[in-house]
Amino acid sequence: MPNNKSKPRPSRMSVYLYIPNIIGYIRILLNCYAFAIWFSSKRLFAALYFLSFVCDAVDGWCARKFNQASTFGAVLDMVTDRISTACLLVILSQVYRPSLVFLSLLALDIASHWLQMYSSFLVGKASHKDVKDSSNWLFKLYYGNRMFMGYCCVACEVLYIALFLISSKHTENLMDVVVTTLKQGSPLSLLVAISLLGCSIKQVINIIQMKTAADACVLYDTEKKQKR
Repeated sequence: MPNNKSKPRPSRMSVYLYIPNIIGYIRILLNCYAFAIWFSSKRLFAALYFLSFVCDAVDGWCARKFNQASTFGAVLDMVTDRISTACLLVILSQVYRPSLVFLSLLALDIASHWLQMYSSFLVGKASHKDVKDSSNWLFKLYYGNRMFMGYCCVACEVLYIALFLISSKHTENLMDVVVTTLKQGSPLSLLVAISLLGCSIKQVINIIQMKTAADACVLYDTEKKQKR
């Protein structure tokens, strides 16, 4: 006889206690402590911030390994990423001039990811990373190739951390510091150069993502009106 017993549904509390979600809570605590001591201990801040970033990859691996992917976990992950990056960009905007560079990167980062998340759920996609229907090859490459996406994301965070660590005083000129660092010919120069390339690509993708998500929202509106 066929087994008519349905699989038990996970309780609300069990989803909160998924291993990747617990790692997400740890990331939040790491970031809270890191930003609490950023002014007094720059190196410890950088280490804790980067550790939190590494945990982002670990919780994704755990979600796949233990079959504990969840909508809550995806939202928690994105919110943690956006807030931590936003806080670091705000700090950099107070250290370097023109501060508008970092504030613009902050606005672009939040706007593009929020629009992408909203438009994905609007059209019924299970994940904001589902971009198979996109016509832009760079956008599809970013979300379709973990190595490429990992490089771009790591490059952004490493560049921001490096800029924070090499700043010696407030109100420094960003271009002067970057050019001086690149001319040194040191391992740090190579790291900044590689990170700058990946970060630049990431910003281009953010612009593409924002435009693609906006188009999806507009298309949803027009199709909805046509059905009336």
